[in-house]
Amino acid sequence: MNLTHAFPRVVDAQLVENCTAIGFTMDDLDVPIRFNGSQRARPVIVIGSSGAAYTTIEEVQRQIASVVFRPEVTDRGWPGAASTFKIFEVSAAGLGQLRDVVREVLAAAWEPVEAAEIPLKAAAMKESLLGAVDQAFESVVSARWVLRPNDERNFKIFQDIRALLSDDLSQPIYSEEIARKLGLSVRTMHDVVRRYRGMSLHRFLRMRRLWLVRQRLLAGAESVKAVALAFGFWHLSDFSRSYRDQFGETPSQTLEFGRKR
Repeated sequence: MNLTHAFPRVVDAQLVENCTAIGFTMDDLDVPIRFNGSQRARPVIVIGSSGAAYTTIEEVQRQIASVVFRPEVTDRGWPGAASTFKIFEVSAAGLGQLRDVVREVLAAAWEPVEAAEIPLKAAAMKESLLGAVDQAFESVVSARWVLRPNDERNFKIFQDIRALLSDDLSQPIYSEEIARKLGLSVRTMHDVVRRYRGMSLHRFLRMRRLWLVRQRLLAGAESVKAVALAFGFWHLSDFSRSYRDQFGETPSQTLEFGRKR
């Protein structure tokens, strides 16, 4: 079980095999989290098992709890998660009770205990957590909006785009080339990126190219201009401004640091 005090971040994650993970917020901020492409400030619980993946954007500091059961939970009637994490709206009371149990378990975990008592205490804690998750899922609220973040087809398209852009690229890759390699239309890619990252395809690719430039500069490139042009930045003053906004330093400062390493 983990309680994370998270800073603003983007998380792309995939669960390991033979386990089930439950996630939810521990605060009541009226600020939505973009989970699998959908934003809602509602009481929710997410579930994934054995290889399920998710993507989330947290724009402010949040308290996030996750409970991982191993082996995978298959006999309690919980929703199946397939290849992606699923999100469900639940009642405020159902989520509140689950939060209370997590707080109690975390508090008890700090208490001194005899070695012989550890297995007994751990088993009892697990049973309490399982029961609290049971009750949370019993309080699921029927809501049409959850169809969007639980859409496996579009999530798979986004994963394919990310995988292509995560390769060790030696040169920039542009929208038409990605569309051709993945057998998609540029419009489809734009819609998918907008859904899961909250930005245009153009901006998403531009940020990726900025990171590629940074990697090359940190490796001790020949010059800032040569690297910028190699990765498709022909307007050098605009490039320098974008780079500084993204990384908090100029390209020349990055290059100087790279050459000193």
